[in-house]
Amino acid sequence: MKLSSHLTQRLLRLPPPATRDLTVERDLRVPMRDGAVLLADRWTPKTGPADLPTALVRIPYGRAGLIAAQLARPLAERGFQVLIQSTRGTFGSGGAFDPLRREREDGLDTLEWLVEQPWCGEAVVLYGGSYLGFAQWAVAGQLPPQVKALIPSVSESAFTLEFLRKESFSLEATFGWGLQVAGQERRGALLRQALRIRKERRAWYTLPLNEADTAAIGRRSDYFQHTLDHDADSAFWSALDHSSRVADLTVPVSTVGGWFDIFLPGQLRDYQALQGAGQEARLTVGPWAHISMGVGETATAEALDFGLAHARGEKASDRAPVRLFVMGEETWRDFPSWPPPSYAPQRLHLHPAGALAADPPPESAPDTYPYDPADPTPAVGGVRMAVGVKSGRVDNSALEARSDVLTYSTPVLDTDVEVVGEVSAEIFFRSSLPYADVFVRLCDVDESGRSTNVCDGLVSLTGADEATCARVQLWPTAYQFKRGHRIRVQVSSGAFPRYNRNLGTGEPRATATTLRAADQEVLHTPAHPSAVILPLRRLN
Repeated sequence: MKLSSHLTQRLLRLPPPATRDLTVERDLRVPMRDGAVLLADRWTPKTGPADLPTALVRIPYGRAGLIAAQLARPLAERGFQVLIQSTRGTFGSGGAFDPLRREREDGLDTLEWLVEQPWCGEAVVLYGGSYLGFAQWAVAGQLPPQVKALIPSVSESAFTLEFLRKESFSLEATFGWGLQVAGQERRGALLRQALRIRKERRAWYTLPLNEADTAAIGRRSDYFQHTLDHDADSAFWSALDHSSRVADLTVPVSTVGGWFDIFLPGQLRDYQALQGAGQEARLTVGPWAHISMGVGETATAEALDFGLAHARGEKASDRAPVRLFVMGEETWRDFPSWPPPSYAPQRLHLHPAGALAADPPPESAPDTYPYDPADPTPAVGGVRMAVGVKSGRVDNSALEARSDVLTYSTPVLDTDVEVVGEVSAEIFFRSSLPYADVFVRLCDVDESGRSTNVCDGLVSLTGADEATCARVQLWPTAYQFKRGHRIRVQVSSGAFPRYNRNLGTGEPRATATTLRAADQEVLHTPAHPSAVILPLRRLN
């Protein structure tokens, strides 16, 4: 246990703890309103006050091993007691696991039980990332007075709904997570997952798609099947959407995210709701993907600064509300809000011959490229969440050499240029088929010609066989393009398997089996001024 403590301290870059001697009370029984009983473990220092502030962690992935080492131990050694609870239907807790759908009721019942325990003390902080962060948002608007702060990381209040938009279905995230939770309690689950990576990657290509889970693990994943059958705006998912409750929070919130995290857009919307309601909140966004030690380090630090201070009725360290890692400059900067002021939207237009410029384009012939769902344009780096897949910033040279990817670049910059905020694009587009996707990626090209991705997004079109404006919302970003570099925009029709490949037929994604290749056109004329819209500021 002491070795685990030292390793965790080093991994999370923590100061030495107040104590390394902890007691763990296992399998506390927490009753729910419907009679189900959920199990929890309580971590406390062996000596010292019995009524320390309680950090509540609600998790579907188990309460032991590395999870406990990285979540419960660091906090319990440094001023909290920690209650880590397995959510309904997972790792000994009663009821059936129906991902995400019971976290409000169960979370409120858990809080009601917790604050009545004689050891609870007078302060509770909710803590954790991803699903654990969603479990915090789920109880917003009905918190007992003992709750003093929320610290959700790489998460949002409408968890996974961003993946399920009709116009951009995220295959990789829904499929991978669905398989993970479907088999996580089987003996040797981690080893099984490692051994089936190749099988899962082959299964991405399965048609019809509703047989992909069986192809990968030999059985169906309820969550994945639901994502195929119900789009984000379906009433089926209403129980997962707690975004309307965010502005009603009256306790301080510190939220930690990553520029390449799958939940970033929703997380920033949550922060803006708090900001707009005048609530005490702070935001930290680093150069991270969903699974990153940087997220764990920063979230733990926020729990021990922001969370513990509020639990004790003290003031957290003084800093600006928004702290962003500005990529390109490779440094942390403070801002007063999200999005920050002083970054005006500017259109950079696509021009013939692969040019990108502020001036509107001249009359010109469209650029063309092929798209074949049998050989889909691959996802390279960026926003990814799959075992063994590289996310974040990568070299895009091989991707840009493909015939199904167009690029448009500015001249060499004569001054540093910053882009901080929401990024979008308007691409005037036509396909030989009515159904097509448009993927847009912003890149930084250095002096040697190496192209590195900054942010991107995709939209699916219906009626694409007529000239139409594809409005693409890219991931938000904070990036400084250095003098001597160039700004580049990629346009293609896919990023597989991050997004499901468009088969070109308009058939339902669950049952489609026919593949149709297409010829695509990008228009850039005065009447069709394709452009990327950047929140931009030029620096001296």
